[in-house]
Amino acid sequence: MTQREAEIIDLIHREVKPALGCTEPIAVALAVAKATEIIGEKCKECTGSGWRMTADFSISVEVSGNILKNGMGVGIPGTGMIGLYIASALGAVCGRTEYGLEVLHDLCPESIARAKELVEKKKVSVAIADTGHKLYVMATVTVPVQEASGIPMPEASEASGKSHSAAAVIEDDHDNIVETWLDGSMLQSGHRKTDAQDETSAEGITGKDITVKEIYDFATHAAFEDIKFILESRTLNLALAEEGLHGDYGLKVGKTIGNSRYDEVFGKDFMSYAMSLTAAASDARMAGCTLPAMSNSGSGNQGITATMPVIAYAIRYGTDDETLARALILSHLVAIHIKGYLGKLSALCGCVIASTGSACGITWLRGGSYAQICAAIKNMIGNITGMVCDGAKVGCALKVASGVSGAIQSAVLAMEGTCISEHDGIIEKDIEKTIMNLGQIGSVGMQNTDNMILDIMVCK
Repeated sequence: MTQREAEIIDLIHREVKPALGCTEPIAVALAVAKATEIIGEKCKECTGSGWRMTADFSISVEVSGNILKNGMGVGIPGTGMIGLYIASALGAVCGRTEYGLEVLHDLCPESIARAKELVEKKKVSVAIADTGHKLYVMATVTVPVQEASGIPMPEASEASGKSHSAAAVIEDDHDNIVETWLDGSMLQSGHRKTDAQDETSAEGITGKDITVKEIYDFATHAAFEDIKFILESRTLNLALAEEGLHGDYGLKVGKTIGNSRYDEVFGKDFMSYAMSLTAAASDARMAGCTLPAMSNSGSGNQGITATMPVIAYAIRYGTDDETLARALILSHLVAIHIKGYLGKLSALCGCVIASTGSACGITWLRGGSYAQICAAIKNMIGNITGMVCDGAKVGCALKVASGVSGAIQSAVLAMEGTCISEHDGIIEKDIEKTIMNLGQIGSVGMQNTDNMILDIMVCK
């Protein structure tokens, strides 16, 4: 393995990871869990193992507008509830930061009941933060000393009185904890990245540091042993899809498309099959299914949309594991690359980016060349670029289904030698310039759209 291949694999590991629940409320739960753990560590000598279930928590959360938008209407796993309030309470009661984006892995009926009690007693507050970061969470947890330990702690400052307060800040990535505090004193301050950062981060290369040509070469030539880990995407996201097809989640988009009663409408072809599987996984995830998704660029829905159409193709046409792994690597990396120009959260629906990745994966599975993969990307960008993100919710499954349809259309047209011309719209002859144009529209041009969407949502 070359040094560059190692850097690309490291990028994939950082951007493609399991996530339990929608990643915006999960980021909030993670920040709350971190603040709670700080208090627990300071009073561990005089607290019982079950103190979280009895402590009189007060939880204050400040989030960026995009976190609020994507956290307001989405189901929280196992609770039958939606939104940031219950996610925050669960982070305090049972969240464990060692699980990362699966922070609520230890969810149980007792912790859910306790979290609901905290919400009902108005122990949780959520407000919009004054921040320039698209992705920002600051969680502050306060616990009376007598509740946390039974006796006053020697570390308690005069200013803290009879309580301890801890805080954690997440910025720019859903699991990127950059600051922690205890009783007003900073414990840790880490590297603060920005959405517009052009240089290689301290952790490695970013999505903007690779090109479509490099992605294609890596996906097609890397040793299978080095990339076969990506097949876990199939394991996790296919399980979600099957759960969505068998259960009654959300709007049941995938289940309805796959229902034989509507064969005269949707048919039994590959496109319908791919739309059904992908939308079903989104149905389940957005309605609060307790199964994790393999995410991409901090989004479970993006991970689902980047993988399931490719997986559906492999199932339908009997693709072997190595070929599937290469197609999944191609899809994931194209999505990561495009997302590098948009930032983790934007006004542009993430399924536009993720389904562009799956269009590339399907094109390659059908024998497509590098030029045809570029054509598929251009066809996608010329098709559904204007799809807005109006928050994470069960209705996302409809957008996911539309993205899959667009991806397959784009792939088939590319294989036929059809590509949107550089004379049309935002498309350029150079594929990288085309991707940059998309990034500019989503991150800069649609900023007013983003603000308007948030205004409408919070005023309903």
